[in-house]
Amino acid sequence: MSPEEVKARGWKELDIILVTGDAYVDHSSFGTAIIGRVLEDAGFRVGIIAQPRWDSPEDFKKFGKPRLFFSVSAGNTDSMVSNLTPGLKPRDKDAYSPGGKTGLRPNRAIIIYSNRIKEVFPDVPIILGGIEASLRRFAHYDYLSDKVRQSIMADAPADLVVYGMGELQIVEIAKRLQAGEGIRKIRDIPGTVWKMEVKAWKELKKKRRGTAEEQDRQEQGKQERKGEKESEESESDNTAEDIARDVAMDATEFFKEYIEIPSFSEVSQDKTAFAKAFRMYFLEQNPITGKDVVQPHPKTVIVQNRPMRLLTEEELDHVYELPFTGEAHPSYTEPVPALEMVKFSLTTHRGCFGGCSFCAITQHQGRMIASRSIESVLREAKKLTEKPDFKGIINGVGGPTANMYGMGCRSWEKKGACLDKACLYPRTCPSLDTSHKKLLELMKRLRELPRVKHVFTGYGVRYDLALEDEEYLEELCSYHISGQLRVAPEHFSKRVTDAMSKPGKEVYERFAEKFTALNKKCGKEQYIVNYLMSGHPGCTLEDMIEMAEYVRDHGGYTEQVQDFTPTPMTVSTCMYYTGLDPFTGKKVYVAKGKKEKTMQRALMHYRSPANYELVYEALEKAGRLDLVGNAHKCLIRRKNKFY
Repeated sequence: MSPEEVKARGWKELDIILVTGDAYVDHSSFGTAIIGRVLEDAGFRVGIIAQPRWDSPEDFKKFGKPRLFFSVSAGNTDSMVSNLTPGLKPRDKDAYSPGGKTGLRPNRAIIIYSNRIKEVFPDVPIILGGIEASLRRFAHYDYLSDKVRQSIMADAPADLVVYGMGELQIVEIAKRLQAGEGIRKIRDIPGTVWKMEVKAWKELKKKRRGTAEEQDRQEQGKQERKGEKESEESESDNTAEDIARDVAMDATEFFKEYIEIPSFSEVSQDKTAFAKAFRMYFLEQNPITGKDVVQPHPKTVIVQNRPMRLLTEEELDHVYELPFTGEAHPSYTEPVPALEMVKFSLTTHRGCFGGCSFCAITQHQGRMIASRSIESVLREAKKLTEKPDFKGIINGVGGPTANMYGMGCRSWEKKGACLDKACLYPRTCPSLDTSHKKLLELMKRLRELPRVKHVFTGYGVRYDLALEDEEYLEELCSYHISGQLRVAPEHFSKRVTDAMSKPGKEVYERFAEKFTALNKKCGKEQYIVNYLMSGHPGCTLEDMIEMAEYVRDHGGYTEQVQDFTPTPMTVSTCMYYTGLDPFTGKKVYVAKGKKEKTMQRALMHYRSPANYELVYEALEKAGRLDLVGNAHKCLIRRKNKFY
């Protein structure tokens, strides 16, 4: 973190410098820490520049010039999400900064950091990574500006984007640069995005059109697409193999299979083209069947290589057992709130096959599950118990979800996650192994560790999946809840849960009933806390009123409500921007006006006096003034001169 620490190591220079918008926390829940430790483990000398000032290049010069490259990340979250509320107001706290202080990272952090680096070190390669770069790798809808922006590779002076979980990619890049390979030659690594000159792309297409063999392949591809209409001149859905060497770029076989999606110019002007492009690249995010994806931009051409394979169990174990201190850097005088939440938690797996429309995990970690071994998790847990501030409680065990550990599908090994159906929606796929047996064994063994008093799973349980295994639910209620279990039904209107690709209220009700019965059986008084969402595509005022009535009738009033925030590369954001379901082409209602979004959220807090006028206006607009009055069914009282 400082030149003094570099000297203390006996180093004269650094191989790689990681720049991050977060405070530096050496914990495996923080992406920069993982990448730094993985590179160190591979033999590289790594420095960290955390939350640099961006109004000048001075902070970026403190280590001098790295021998190999800079790697730039906005941090664990997109900088817009870190800095701004769903209403685009500045947040009053930043969980990833010391003391929760705000203002320590800019909006569009990656672009700004990269420009500052390029000012000082114009010849040093820049590799982008983390969630912000990963999810902005194609032309995308940007909520802050309310328009379609170019790929981050077209806006930032960078050489590569590492997307997804990047351990394998970053180490290979480092090794190839160390071996003397030029950064512009490194274009074949899965899980990376690079850019090609427009002239070179046109030359490749020209060669392709002139190859009779390729024309035969195109014709065969047309027949296999079952009637999909393609003109002889169209390039967008065709597959090319063994592309000839591009003379202008002096490289061979850039990619063997690719699809070309609508260009930035098309998607920024035509919402139907945007939805088509989204659908096309969404279906290629499969490390086994995925093809390279090409998207032309006005001044460059963006090429996404197919996704990187999952880490094996042995590789994942190795990553999480690297010598993380589990602490914030000692230079900080105030705690980093995000660490306090995860300090005594354990990551068991990556990936999520839930497929929620508003979640980007599918595009970042993927739908297939990569799990650690039980023994590896136990070794990490034992180290936690040896910390002087450990109080006997492990407060989280899981990954993107708490209960997908060790699960899989028999089709994943050969073809990856299915492209034509979801794993859990509209119902659980019978091919999916939903046994919680391995998770139950892990949790039991964690409970038995010396100094461990409790192992809690207070969040992240996928309740429709939990219903598949009553033994897991009973163990959960008996041992792993600290009074409250947080689950995320998100909504109780079928129209909205369908748009979210979430189970409907009937599934939630079965879970709530089972949860109550099992708690009674084990003599516990424990409750469900629901996370709910307003303003999601497909959600009307009528749907929010339906949800408010459901909450009224079932005693589920909660403050855990969030307004939908469009973030890049989610299905929901595509629907929000285009008003279309990208997979069916059907129109989707979208509440975009600030007033309606505010009314939708207010309906979930209908008891709050501060929301009275908004709730009344919403009920009036929806023709539901029957819910205003003193009757039991009413949401709010009618104001009069005596009230």
